Amino acid sequence: MRSHIKCLTLSLLLAVVPIAARAQNVNLKTAAIAGSAAQTNLDGTRETQSVMLLDSATVSGPTTAIAQPDLGQIIGTVVDLRGDAIPGATVVVARPDSLDRRNISTNESGFFQIHGVAPGVSVHIVVRATGFDDWQSPALVLKPGQVVSLGGISLKLAAQNTTLTVRYDPVQTATEQDKTVERHRIFGVIPNYYVSYDGENAAPMTAKMKFELALKASFNPVTIGGAALWAGIRQATDTPNYQQGLKGYGERFGAVSADGFSHLMISDALLQSLLHEDPRYFYQGTGTTKSRLWHAISSPFWSRRDNGTWGPNYSSLGGDLVSSSLANLYYPKSNRGAGLVFSQFAIGTAEHVANGLANEFILSKFTHRGERGKNQ
Repeated sequence: MRSHIKCLTLSLLLAVVPIAARAQNVNLKTAAIAGSAAQTNLDGTRETQSVMLLDSATVSGPTTAIAQPDLGQIIGTVVDLRGDAIPGATVVVARPDSLDRRNISTNESGFFQIHGVAPGVSVHIVVRATGFDDWQSPALVLKPGQVVSLGGISLKLAAQNTTLTVRYDPVQTATEQDKTVERHRIFGVIPNYYVSYDGENAAPMTAKMKFELALKASFNPVTIGGAALWAGIRQATDTPNYQQGLKGYGERFGAVSADGFSHLMISDALLQSLLHEDPRYFYQGTGTTKSRLWHAISSPFWSRRDNGTWGPNYSSLGGDLVSSSLANLYYPKSNRGAGLVFSQFAIGTAEHVANGLANEFILSKFTHRGERGKNQ
């Protein structure tokens, strides 16, 4: 009987021991899971890694917990001065000690939300966006669990530093002024090409411009009409000694035209280009009457040069002398000689003086000058 009891007791012990061992193993695994390490993210959430054994198989996976209740949040919206959202703006959380410096970006609506801000610590919010000035908040100290809203943060457009380089092109300026001169018309009809109302701002003419202006003045219909009228006056006074009648008028018209053409091309084009002098009369318009009189009377003898200085008007005086000498080639023999040269020279110089006086005191009031000089 005792042997049967011992056998039964031994059988029960053999059966109970494995069960107890298995239960103890399960308790150890449960304790290991409960004591597993937890990691806190920057946004205030906690991530744990759990491991458990099911029928000798291991299963693992992340589980997310709620943010710690003592951490704060900062929210806001970044817009421009018109109130339009600025997506992709960089929002920086900065601490004075630089221990915590995080960057996030605004969403398509310009909104941002900063989690996990430690309470009791002074922080600044800095907002940066391309094309805008940086924005910085005052010092913020959050309470435990506090949510601070910065509202709409308006960014100002960044100041643009633009460098403007202005290059003075005298040829271009002279070309523009030359186009303006073409609109100088006395009573809106008679061309007045050789007068400048730009004063010290007048750009020097190139040699090409001087020749073009001389040709333009020579073949202008008004110039041709003036030569015809002057030939009629000479026909009436019977000078020079051509015959009367249609042939004599034609010869006088040819002589007057040759005088004007030779003077324009030699004096105002050729010599002015070679000697770098300016063929134009420069309207003064201001100052005393005496100074304006002297300026007009001296214009045939004292002129402006291409470099802006003033000096003797060799071109005008020399041109009058050369063109007067050429008159010996086509004037009647009875009029040729030194007397013709000096009389023509004197007449030409007197015409220049009269022209200066007229432009300074009379013709300027009736000359249409275009937009540049209409108020001068």
